[in-house]
Amino acid sequence: MSRLGKRQNQAWFFLAPAIIVLGLFLFIPSIISFCYSFTDFNMLAPKLAAFVGIANYLKLFKDPIFMKSLKNIVQFVAFVLPIQVGTALGLALIVNKKRPFNMFYKVAFFAPVVVSLAVTSILWMYILNPSQGILNSLLAKVGISAQPFLNSSKQAMFAIIFLSAWQACGNQMIIFLAGLQNIPKSLYEAADLDGAGKWATFRNITLPLLKPTTVLILTTTFIDAFKMMTQAMIMTQGGPLNSTMTPLYYIYRTGFTDRQLGYASAMSVVYGFGIILFTIVQRKVTRADEGSGQ
Repeated sequence: MSRLGKRQNQAWFFLAPAIIVLGLFLFIPSIISFCYSFTDFNMLAPKLAAFVGIANYLKLFKDPIFMKSLKNIVQFVAFVLPIQVGTALGLALIVNKKRPFNMFYKVAFFAPVVVSLAVTSILWMYILNPSQGILNSLLAKVGISAQPFLNSSKQAMFAIIFLSAWQACGNQMIIFLAGLQNIPKSLYEAADLDGAGKWATFRNITLPLLKPTTVLILTTTFIDAFKMMTQAMIMTQGGPLNSTMTPLYYIYRTGFTDRQLGYASAMSVVYGFGIILFTIVQRKVTRADEGSGQ
């Protein structure tokens, strides 16, 4: 028992730094935010804060901008998830095969992940500039008229979706590549001897054996997509007409620009629980799919 107790003490000793950091920067701020959500706390007059009960929660469900931001983030997740994961899988299949300059392709596909998202957003602002952008110059050479891109309420979100998928898919590519390299080559050799084509091999060997990796990537990408804020903040400031406003950016703007910290806290609590709920449902769906596949 003394040896077991000593090992437990050692375990707690090594866990202590992580627990302290999580407590200071996650748990304690979350508790404080939850408490603030029941007040009208304003950063310009903190001493005048008063308890308002669930008034902030009732207000946010009648807030057209917040409801619009929820619709926008659902649209973002619905499009970016298949595009990003599908592109990552395609790139992993390309670099998994031995070919000349394979290392160059790996570095090139992964390079956007290393660049700061803020820098990438600024770069794409120049590329998508309606009057002087490179993309409109290329479109003009093939006879397509200049597009408004970020200045259009119909195109702005799709431009951000494309940028986000392009910037992050390299990370998922590396994880898919690791999964592909763990598949025994003997299975592919047996399929080749049986005369199976490339599509049959991919459908019956590659995809089933990649399921654990795919579930991991879908879960992490799903959660990261709901946290999208930087692109909208830098590229469009939530416009035009709130078409790219996201819940996190609206919470940030309400709390730190408008100083309404109580109302912003209520939005963050609701949005946080919403992400947890969506994640649980997504995990159950993927696990049910795994069970039916087995």
